[in-house]
Amino acid sequence: IRARAVAKRQRSGIAFEVKRQHTTRLREALPWELTHDQQQAIREITADMTAPDRMHRLLMGDVGTGKTVVALFAMLLAVENDFQAALMAPTELLAEQHAATLTRLLSPLEMRPEVLLGRQPAAEKATVRARLASGQSRIAVGTHALMQESVSFRRLGLVVIDEQHRFGVEQRAALIGKGAAPDVLLLTATPIPRTLALTLYGDLDVSTLRERPPGRGTVRTAVRTDGQRERVLDFVRAECVAGRQAYVVLPVIEESERADLRAATTMAASLAARWPDLRVGLVHGRLKAEERDAVMRRFREGEIQALVATTIIEVGIDVANATIMLIEHPER
Repeated sequence: IRARAVAKRQRSGIAFEVKRQHTTRLREALPWELTHDQQQAIREITADMTAPDRMHRLLMGDVGTGKTVVALFAMLLAVENDFQAALMAPTELLAEQHAATLTRLLSPLEMRPEVLLGRQPAAEKATVRARLASGQSRIAVGTHALMQESVSFRRLGLVVIDEQHRFGVEQRAALIGKGAAPDVLLLTATPIPRTLALTLYGDLDVSTLRERPPGRGTVRTAVRTDGQRERVLDFVRAECVAGRQAYVVLPVIEESERADLRAATTMAASLAARWPDLRVGLVHGRLKAEERDAVMRRFREGEIQALVATTIIEVGIDVANATIMLIEHPER
């Protein structure tokens, strides 16, 4: 606690004012009630942002607990104080998902987030950069493209970094450095015990989301033996035929003489032959990022029913329908 207090005194920042303009409109427009955890996290973030010291907070919560909407309240607090906010995600697919979520939530406020991705045409990126530099765009969502030297903000007041552990210290600093002492909110779905988090991150304050907003599905977990494998695969196929989708996650890419694991490539070929009426996709760490994102995008849009993947998969991606996950050798 003392170390955190000392660190805070060394980083004076922006003292935002609670004006209840955009934030109140967002709360009134939400089609659901915020959970107790979300409300508590928003109170903690608001207290940080209205203090004279810079916010440096970690927001932890499993997929589906509503971290994005909490981050949006923080971004709108910055916007209603005439500042800009930027949200950076580690992959284009996650950035696109955040952009879609923010676009939907901001629609009643007649606002839209600006999106900056590496794969955008040069002319489009130049237009986006111009709007950010002039301050015309208040909320930006993007990938590493936000960190480029050619990107500048008129008045950056808040930086939100999703899956922050996937960015290096210098990468995070590159985006944060584009503003004059902006507040920082880090998001993660990786479970970190509070004591360990404080030990690892030192001066980070931590907010945790445990509850799921109303309407979110519950997760059911079951363990099956290898002898029940045929029944499991038949069940997965039946669910996909019924309109759902499935992940099949394996720990390795190719068959190895030293391992008796079913590899992702072998599994993908096997399932494609077994299920000729379904579209089976494959993603793994040796694919180029753009190839991997293209397959994941097709899965999210419902063009692929079963996705075979190694553990590199972004299981937090929203897909077209409810999802089944089959993990081979979960103990590995």
